[in-house]
Parts: sequence; structure tokens; C-alpha cells
Amino acid sequence: MQIIPAIDIIEGKCVRLTQGDYDQKKIYNEHPLEVAKEFEGAGLQRLHLVDLDGAKAGVVKNWKVLETIASKTSLNIDFGGGIKREEDVKIVFSSGAALATIGSLAVKNEFEFVKWLLIFGADKFLLGADVKEEKIAVSGWLETTDIWIYDFIQKYIDHGVQQIFCTDVSKDGKLEGPSAELYKTIITQFPKLNFIASGGVSSVKDLEELKEIGCSGAIVGKAIYEGRISLKELQTLNNK
Repeated sequence: MQIIPAIDIIEGKCVRLTQGDYDQKKIYNEHPLEVAKEFEGAGLQRLHLVDLDGAKAGVVKNWKVLETIASKTSLNIDFGGGIKREEDVKIVFSSGAALATIGSLAVKNEFEFVKWLLIFGADKFLLGADVKEEKIAVSGWLETTDIWIYDFIQKYIDHGVQQIFCTDVSKDGKLEGPSAELYKTIITQFPKLNFIASGGVSSVKDLEELKEIGCSGAIVGKAIYEGRISLKELQTLNNK
């Protein structure tokens, strides 16, 4: 299982929100590149980079941060937040992202997303599914749809998507442990899917559990910044 540290960006700074609430913001570092270099130094190879300004504005904002980290580290970066137009996808790839992360757009504008899958290749996208009680949530989790997570995943697997990460919105940023049962069900149903767990990871024990149930990756954010999991522990886990 690959450990994927997360860096969330607001105004060029590394922050974390609790349950997607911009009023519950904590700045951890003024310089995201320093944080990314620490991850690289610990032997981690992936980075989950989220443009929170972009997510709010509906257009990519912090592509310069992406460009800096991509050019000054060897991290394999997936970048999301504000990717709504084909132009945004091009900016993200030209700024050095290996993968473009798509969430709400895949729910609200399936036609556009499928078009991008055909133009750029399905292997260039990481699909994010925010879930509340097994239903897809969108718009910064303010809105829960009637779409079952399993139907949503099946639809995009049929369109060639290979990597999906799933966040239980009731868990994110709360350090209460991940939704292992939900993930286990998804993995059982889609055994060939490159499935990445996200949200709620609070300890090395959580990561070991996610590995045990068959997750191919786990996104970790707040637990690192709050000192619940050390970079040394991540390095050891990543090398197992």
C-alpha cells in the first residue's frame, strides 16, 4: 500500500480544514515546498495536492505551487481543486501534475468528464468520491445526492478510470479513524480497482488496517501535521 501525504493549499500556504469547513482552517506551514521536500526526504513518492482556493472559486488558482513542487521534487503529484474546464486540465498537466483529481464535476457534468477521459486518457485522472452514508456528496459536502457510491464507481470503471479515492465526509479531519467497513465493501465489489482510502486516518494502526483490507493507497493529512504519525513511521510503513 502506498502512503500518499496530502498538502491542502490556501493563498499559497499549507493548511488543513476540518470536514471541509473553511472557517475551521489551521495553517501548518507558509511554504508548501518545504513540506513536500520533507515527504520526499522520508522516501515517500506520491503527493495529494489540493487547491482549496480553486475548489472554492471553481477555477484552478494555486498552479504555481504545483509547478514549484513538481520542478523541485521527484514526487508523483495528483492535483485537484477547481478543475472545471478543459483549460484547467491543461494548466494542471503543464504545471507538472501526473494526475488530475476530479470530484464534483464527475457527478454534475458527466459528459464533460468523459470527454476529458477520451482526450487525455483515463489513466491521467484520479477520481475522488466523497461519501455520506454510502451516497455521493458534492459541493464541499454541503449537498448529498441520491447516487450510490457503488453505482458511481461502476460507471467510471466502465469509462476506463483506474484510480479512485473515497472520503467519508463524516470522518475527514477529525482523526477518529477511517471508514474501514465501507472500504472493505468497495474493495470486495471491485477487486481490480486501484482503491485509495482518504479521511480519518489518525495512527499507524489505522494505516495497517487499511493495508490489511486491501487498499492500494491511503491519503494522510492531519495526522502527520498534528504529530500523530511521524515521517519515520511513514517511511517504515511505505517500505514494508
